[in-house]
Amino acid sequence: MDVDYTGIGRLLSSAARSAMLGLLFDGQPVSATALARRAGVAPSTASEHLRALVDGGLVSVVADGRRRRYQIAGPEIADALEALGRVCPRASIRSLRASQEATRLGFARTCYDHLAGQVGVALLDALLDAKWVAPAGELYALGPEGGRFGGLGIDPVEVSRQRRPFAKPCLDGTERRPHLAGALGAALCRAMLDRGWFVRSAHGRGLRLTDRGARELTGLLDFDPRVLSRAPELAG
Repeated sequence: MDVDYTGIGRLLSSAARSAMLGLLFDGQPVSATALARRAGVAPSTASEHLRALVDGGLVSVVADGRRRRYQIAGPEIADALEALGRVCPRASIRSLRASQEATRLGFARTCYDHLAGQVGVALLDALLDAKWVAPAGELYALGPEGGRFGGLGIDPVEVSRQRRPFAKPCLDGTERRPHLAGALGAALCRAMLDRGWFVRSAHGRGLRLTDRGARELTGLLDFDPRVLSRAPELAG
C-alpha cells in the first residue's frame, strides 16, 4: 500500500486532529465524545475533524450498536504516523504530570497493536537471542525455537496467513532501536495482555507491567531484569 505522506501531513496540521490520533494510537476504537474531550473541542467541532480524518483515509468507523466509534484505519496508516512522529519535534514537557506520563510511555506502551518502549525493544532482543525469531533480510522469520510461541497460544502458521508482514522491525520513537511489529508483534502483544502480563492505562496507550508479567518475562525469555527494574510502577 502506497501512503500519501503529504496528505497525512496536511491532515495533521490541526492540533485537534493530532490529539485525536494520539488517543487512537493504542489500536482501540474510541467514541467521538472521548475524542472531543481529548482534543479539547466541542462535539460539533470534533465531528468535523473526524469527518476529515475518515475522508483522508487515516481513520475508519466501527459500528457499536447505534453508536459509532473510531480507530486508526490499519497497520499501514499506523506505520506512517509512527514514521512521521519520529521526525516531528517532540512536545515540550512543562509539568510534573507530563514528565511522569512521558516516563510511563517510554517504559511500555502500544505502538498501534504491538509493544513499544524500553520493554518492547528489550523483548525483541530477547526473542532474537532465544532464537524464537531470526533476521530475514529487512524482516524477521520464525527462528529454530519459534515453536515455543505455542506456549503463549500463538500459532505462527496461522499468524503468517494475515495480509500484512509476518514480523518486521519498527524503529521505536523513544529508544531509537527496533521493537517487533507485524502480525506476530500484534499477536504477541495481545497474548501478553490476555495473560495479564500488562494492563492498559485508564486512557491513552500506556501499559503497566504486572508482577506476573515481570516473573513470566524473566522466566520464559531470560528477559533482562535491568529493563524491568525501570518500571515506574507495577500493577498488582
